[in-house]
Amino acid sequence: MTRATAPAALTVEGLDQHYGSAQVLRGVGLAIEPGACLAVLGRNGAGKTTLLRCLTGMIPASRGSVRLDGADLTRLAPDRRARAGLAYVPQGREIFPDLSVAENLRVAARAHGLERTDAVDEAAALFPALRGLWGRPGGNLSGGQQQQLAIARALATRPRALLLDEPTEGIQPSIVAAIETVLAGLKGRITVLLVEQYLDFALSVADAVVVLSRGSVVERGERGALSRADLSLHIAV
Repeated sequence: MTRATAPAALTVEGLDQHYGSAQVLRGVGLAIEPGACLAVLGRNGAGKTTLLRCLTGMIPASRGSVRLDGADLTRLAPDRRARAGLAYVPQGREIFPDLSVAENLRVAARAHGLERTDAVDEAAALFPALRGLWGRPGGNLSGGQQQQLAIARALATRPRALLLDEPTEGIQPSIVAAIETVLAGLKGRITVLLVEQYLDFALSVADAVVVLSRGSVVERGERGALSRADLSLHIAV
């Protein structure tokens, strides 16, 4: 069984999240058009990763809603959100270190009922370097190779929306360029929410930008509408 792979609008409204008495997200609202890329910027501790984890269902939101093409995901478990078409590449990649590159991709496709399709080959084709590493265990790859594998693994599920948490962190420039090329090629095909600290990369792939500060949205706009100097102030560590 396969799932429709048209890109989906991703809408977040009034999202709050608390760790004990500390409020980490404060009324966060986002709207991404189908097939567009939204970059979420902000300093360390601004709530960016918490936002992604709330969207995937890995941690519960205190209030607010998450919708994918109008379907309410807010109370769904992470696996049901994934089956609805939401894919997540976390910081740290979290590939299967003992499985080969090929097995990492096949496991992801199989979990979504796509083992009898071209999903694995399509995902691998986006990162040609992976073919030369096909039988190598994921744990034996470099950080940049693991990041390519993590993104390819997410894409092997044929998602409708892709969430990426700082995919360029600690990655060499040639692989950053490869990831940029892949994301550019996804425009109009998969909706992307990108959390990123590398401003040049974010602005090269995003259609719009949201800035988080202390858990609240403090800036938002189309890519060319916000000043680079102002954005740099918000992401300085």
